Amino acid sequence: MSGQPDNPTTRQPINKRAGIRPPWLKIRVPGDLSQLPVAKLMNDLALNTVCQEARCPNIFECWGAGTATFMVLGEICTRRCTFCAVSRGTPGVADADEPRRVAEAVERMGVRHAVITMVNRDDMSDGGAEHIACTVAAVRERTGAAVEVLISDLEGNRDALQVVIDAKPEVLAHNIETVPRLYAQVRPIAIYKRSLMLLRWAHEAGMLTKSSLMLGLGETEDEILQVARDLRAAGVDIFTMGQYLAPTERHHPVRRYYTPDEFAELGRQALQLGFQHVESAPLVRSSYMAHRALESKAHAASDIRGSGESG
Repeated sequence: MSGQPDNPTTRQPINKRAGIRPPWLKIRVPGDLSQLPVAKLMNDLALNTVCQEARCPNIFECWGAGTATFMVLGEICTRRCTFCAVSRGTPGVADADEPRRVAEAVERMGVRHAVITMVNRDDMSDGGAEHIACTVAAVRERTGAAVEVLISDLEGNRDALQVVIDAKPEVLAHNIETVPRLYAQVRPIAIYKRSLMLLRWAHEAGMLTKSSLMLGLGETEDEILQVARDLRAAGVDIFTMGQYLAPTERHHPVRRYYTPDEFAELGRQALQLGFQHVESAPLVRSSYMAHRALESKAHAASDIRGSGESG
């Protein structure tokens, strides 16, 4: 993947579906998800996880190991992104007891690194920032777990972002998702420059920042690397890339399946830009094995993690 003009991966991709899923994306289903202890715990505490709502391909691996990414502020999103399996519409009132229940789940699961994400809540004046901050505080009060938050763009509300920053999560993540050319198709309400601005603000406030890019939506190699450069310019520390998998036939189609070797090469090029940590493999997701970035930082080791199996 040289990035030279005669490389077909740098050209405008043909507007068609990618076809049959390749063997490196085949996912073995080992049993009944509902019987795993994590599933029962989530049901008991009436909690949502992005693992279920976004139909994450790593759900059996993560839940089998007793880890999960909590999704707060309900299960209805106010956006209409064409890649996402989360339901869209008009959300209900935020559950004030939810932070306590998330903290109880983190304690009972005994996790070291808790990831808290959210649906977009454009119906709320602060985008749900105070609720996120309360959840971070509740987890901190009850456990010794590190906390990573994966937040929306908060509609560019800097005061709302400051509320989250003041809660002092170990990692503040916001996903860029795709290249700017595809935003109108993939993230019609989001704004590429607004997402970069939010990440820059978080970096300037001293946060360890993180973002993620999905591949296979119709982008080119040149566009992928330009996004990586834009993220570094915004001060992003941790960068992940994974293969987009359409949740249903009604969602944005997969235009291309990248090979494990292509992911490794793109990850190598991204790491050369100065990220502290890069995860790049077909089944990598922004929250998958999230603790590794902090471990990498603690050991002062910048590296690429991931394989063709599960990132």
